[in-house]
Amino acid sequence: MTILIYIIGGITVLIVLLMLIAPKTYHVSRSIIISKPRIEVFKYLKSLKKMDEWSPWATRDPNMKKRFTGIDGEVGAISYWNGNKDVGEGEQEIMKVIDGERIESELRFLKPWKSTSDCYLQVEDEQHGQTKVIWGFMGGNRFPMNIMILFRSMDKMVGKDFEEGLNNMKDVLEK
Repeated sequence: MTILIYIIGGITVLIVLLMLIAPKTYHVSRSIIISKPRIEVFKYLKSLKKMDEWSPWATRDPNMKKRFTGIDGEVGAISYWNGNKDVGEGEQEIMKVIDGERIESELRFLKPWKSTSDCYLQVEDEQHGQTKVIWGFMGGNRFPMNIMILFRSMDKMVGKDFEEGLNNMKDVLEK
């Protein structure tokens, strides 16, 4: 019985230590240069409906159910999805638009687990009429996810998806 108490106590101390050192927030972003003017790129990026043309998750479930509410590209517009285990269920709502510069959204994941993240697309002028697009998202890590992030970072989990999406976006916009 004493050994069992020591084991439970040791596991409890280990979990508390991991919780203390685990990251409380995450921020993942990637960028790409697109050979189109900033205003043209920004106008395209505002559309939640057009996101399916470049999103890496749109191709992972061609039978995904989608629903849009609000005026596409404006604050309050919502894109809802419900798909297979690769895409889950959730919605994205446009929360803020800084015209010609940045679109801020809230991602609300419902399945496979509930979480909320802030997402953004930002555009910046580059040389020769090109545009730099920065795609990122950030949020807080709650227990037990914060401990799991110690062993597999959010950047590793979604970074490649962001790169794939930005490359798809570049292909679509530069056609």
